[in-house]
Amino acid sequence: MPAERILLLDALRALALAGMVVFHFVFDLHLFGLVPQGTVFSWGWANFARLVAASFIALAGVSLVIAHEDGIRWRPFARRLAKIALAALAVSAATYASMPGQFVYFGILHAIATFSVIGLVFLRLRVLVLVPCAILVVAAPHLFRSDAFNAPALWWLGLSTQTAPTMDFEPLFPWFAAFLFGMAAAKAAKASGALTHARRYRPGAYGHVKGAFLWAGRHTLILYLVHQPVLIALIWAATFLI
Repeated sequence: MPAERILLLDALRALALAGMVVFHFVFDLHLFGLVPQGTVFSWGWANFARLVAASFIALAGVSLVIAHEDGIRWRPFARRLAKIALAALAVSAATYASMPGQFVYFGILHAIATFSVIGLVFLRLRVLVLVPCAILVVAAPHLFRSDAFNAPALWWLGLSTQTAPTMDFEPLFPWFAAFLFGMAAAKAAKASGALTHARRYRPGAYGHVKGAFLWAGRHTLILYLVHQPVLIALIWAATFLI
């Protein structure tokens, strides 16, 4: 029988995935010239994209605490890390093949894989330490940005004054802050008892719309990988074949 899962956590993952699909749909319409040029770079859409990315990263921080705060389970951790890292490499390869001038070299999957490893160092810290650390991470690009970090191998830090153009970029500074805030939120929920009393469910317990929604929350990685090719194929077909 499938293990019980936290309903709210899967629902939030599904919502974040839905937000990403919406943004990428508009982005793809932009690529095909079906919406005014500059639409996805407008204040509203650009910040919507940042909110969605921050949600995914924060939820990864929540998951790290829930899964490993009472003791790191190295085998499940390594298995999950390998899946995310391979998916990140696949995104880099696919975007390099299709758009070499703007390929994704440190996007959201690269960030989640990296932050999950770094997050182990912060796993035993209390909320009152995690939150100031997160604030410092946000402030770092404003305090320490320098030409000394302009070597391509250091771009992922987010402290360089120049980086290559890319379609998706969530460097350590400031994006690790979202991961730390997620860790802090999970620890606070544990301390208050909210996590213990959170509503749980078993996969397959719901049918139709709710079941599909929660299924998406349990399979965000594969859906993240396939949704863009599907969207592009559908828009291309609607544009040129209909």
